[in-house]
Amino acid sequence: MARAHQPVTRPPNAPPGDAAILEASIATMAEHGYHGTSVRDIALRAGLSPAALYHHFPSKQAVLAMIMERGIEALLTRTREALERAGDEPADQLRALVEVQVLFHLEDQRGTLLGTSELRALEEPVRTPHLAKRHAQQRMFDEVVARGVELGAFRTPLPNEASRAIVVMCTGVASWFSPEGPASPEEMVGRYQRLALDMVDAVDPGPWDGPPA
Repeated sequence: MARAHQPVTRPPNAPPGDAAILEASIATMAEHGYHGTSVRDIALRAGLSPAALYHHFPSKQAVLAMIMERGIEALLTRTREALERAGDEPADQLRALVEVQVLFHLEDQRGTLLGTSELRALEEPVRTPHLAKRHAQQRMFDEVVARGVELGAFRTPLPNEASRAIVVMCTGVASWFSPEGPASPEEMVGRYQRLALDMVDAVDPGPWDGPPA
């Protein structure tokens, strides 16, 4: 089940640690963008002096890199674990991938949106290996869809385009979903699983008992 974005808490008068600084960074950069945010802005939001923040991170770029790397590593781990549990059927594997992708991007909408919008601000030597991890995430979708086509479970003539469209669709949910809206994260998972199976033209997508999207 998806968890709502929860601010980092700490005992009264305790100095903020890395987690609290990252929380403050995400909140500030989400409001002002990476280039519109200064180290001072982050420090003030975290309840630190700029000098104290430098004891945790050497630069604003290092903060961004940590946010990006923390996110992609968590997503890769959860995706791999979901695939291992899904079994051998391509439709079940695709459902598992969609579930992880949707719920992950709804658990911390500000953080995941930041990870998408500020990728252009990520610098070397972190940028290239980080992009490789994002490509690895996409490849898991590509391989499931391609295998489904090979086995006759999916009939799409455009497997690469379909898998990329599914990832974009699932990632984009963070940009518009509202916890106050009529659908829960779990309901959105079901709807997006249905859409993904339609996009690959699944031969036997299974019953669909949910409300119309």
